[in-house]
Amino acid sequence: MPFRRSTLASLFFTGLIAMNTCASAQTPTAAPPPPCSSAEYRQLDFWVGDWDGVWDNGDGTTGHARNRITRDEFGACVIYEHFTADAGGLSGMSISTWVPRLKQWRQTWVDDKGGWFNFVGGPMTGPDGVFYFENVRESEGTPIQRMVFQDVTPDAFTWRWQAKVHPTDPWIDRWVIKYTRRRS
Repeated sequence: MPFRRSTLASLFFTGLIAMNTCASAQTPTAAPPPPCSSAEYRQLDFWVGDWDGVWDNGDGTTGHARNRITRDEFGACVIYEHFTADAGGLSGMSISTWVPRLKQWRQTWVDDKGGWFNFVGGPMTGPDGVFYFENVRESEGTPIQRMVFQDVTPDAFTWRWQAKVHPTDPWIDRWVIKYTRRRS
């Protein structure tokens, strides 16, 4: 019995589909990486932990605070800060995350004194520190305040709140906190 053209075409396409199905079944598809798994999301991991902070109030007294930094509220994508100073002091929180399309870190801080700050930053090189966040004056686009993480070890670091009036002015310390990792 002679084959018709339509039968030959049908066999041909059936064979192509079978080959394609076999090829795709044998080619493993890579699972996409988990969200927020790039190395940039780990740049601030030194800060994660439970910390005791101490500073000089400038009047001969010492201030104390607890700062608990976690990643568990929002998975690996967000670092969450819970800050509480001693009696009558400041209480606040921040959220920080890496923003890939901008290639920088962002942080938002709010507190019980009505403070709200929007920061940008990232790793530093050189003697000033290892990480920074700057608050930029929106009207001029220049940094007017910043925080700097310095002298970072697994169990301690120094945090500096610095300010300047004009872009060419040097940074001046306004608040320096020495942090040590809290022992359970």
